[in-house]
Amino acid sequence: MLIIIGNQKGGAGKSTLTLLLANFLTLVKKRRVTVIDMDYQQSLAQKYEKAKILENTEPYEVIAAGLEHFPSMFTVLAQSPEHIVIIDLPGKLDDDGLMPVFAAADLVFCPFSYDELSFDSTILFSVVLKKINKDVPVFFVPNRVKGNVKYETQAEVEHQLIRFGTLTAPISDRVDFQRTSTFQTPLVLYPIILPVFENIYESHIGLSNS
Repeated sequence: MLIIIGNQKGGAGKSTLTLLLANFLTLVKKRRVTVIDMDYQQSLAQKYEKAKILENTEPYEVIAAGLEHFPSMFTVLAQSPEHIVIIDLPGKLDDDGLMPVFAAADLVFCPFSYDELSFDSTILFSVVLKKINKDVPVFFVPNRVKGNVKYETQAEVEHQLIRFGTLTAPISDRVDFQRTSTFQTPLVLYPIILPVFENIYESHIGLSNS
């Protein structure tokens, strides 16, 4: 199964969401996962290498790669049907290398915020994705939501996004997310992330284990 996490907008929280999902699948659901870090900053791959230096036991492997490497890598990874591959995509749409990734995706997570700039980027990402893979399930994750802020654009943003996919529970803005690593998610964050991942696992991801 191939899960991609993307949005054209940089800073949407793709890398953090990738970590949270990988940790959930390996630590909670005991699934075999490989993460491919295709983001320009490759912050996940750096976190992974630092954790290895500290001799932490890694529940999954993080591989730094470019879009051009995808076809060959996926051919190898796809040979194990129970294997879950998560790709943290670069924040751009102007690369033809995205097309085979979009086409192969079984599931998409798209983190976003309610500001106008993020919304425009999210819609553009969704339009391009659906042109290439019209039937792929897309889950939009409201990210870094501040509990004491009223978002004037929220209703309109949600109305537009449900044309392309499903809205998940929000992920609130918590400093604890900075402590998430490639080998653990702080326990205090589980009440926030479980409503985002549990239903999707049962309805989509868990089926790949049967």
